Amino acid sequence: MTSSSNIDQATVKAYLETHYRVEHDVPMTLIVGKPNPSLAALHEAAHVESSAFITACNSFSRVCDVEVNVRRQEALARELTQLGLKFINGVGQHPSGDWPGEPSFLVLGVSLEDAKELGERYDQNAIVWVGHDAVPQLMLLR
Repeated sequence: MTSSSNIDQATVKAYLETHYRVEHDVPMTLIVGKPNPSLAALHEAAHVESSAFITACNSFSRVCDVEVNVRRQEALARELTQLGLKFINGVGQHPSGDWPGEPSFLVLGVSLEDAKELGERYDQNAIVWVGHDAVPQLMLLR
């Protein structure tokens, strides 16, 4: 996780506790800091060394209208497609259920720099980055 940030600690704690579910043939849940063998196998099968879990919903962790989130997520999907990136639907959900689940994408083969740029472009506080070790890491963007 990046160290200095303008994001309040309660929000960062919530991001660290969130379950990042990937809706794939073999569904999996990514948890920050925990190796994920299923994701390692997906990386290998897709011939990539990295991925990122990204959403366009709820800019800067402020709840937006459903229609706004749908439009933002559709725009992100179009951009990922235009960039030629493969992606899988997912949902980020805190286990408490106090925050609505956020539709998201696991983007395969995206570089860390490009993943951060996408997160920033869609007004996100953070993304979840996964490198060759298949250990999800929280990357704060502000």
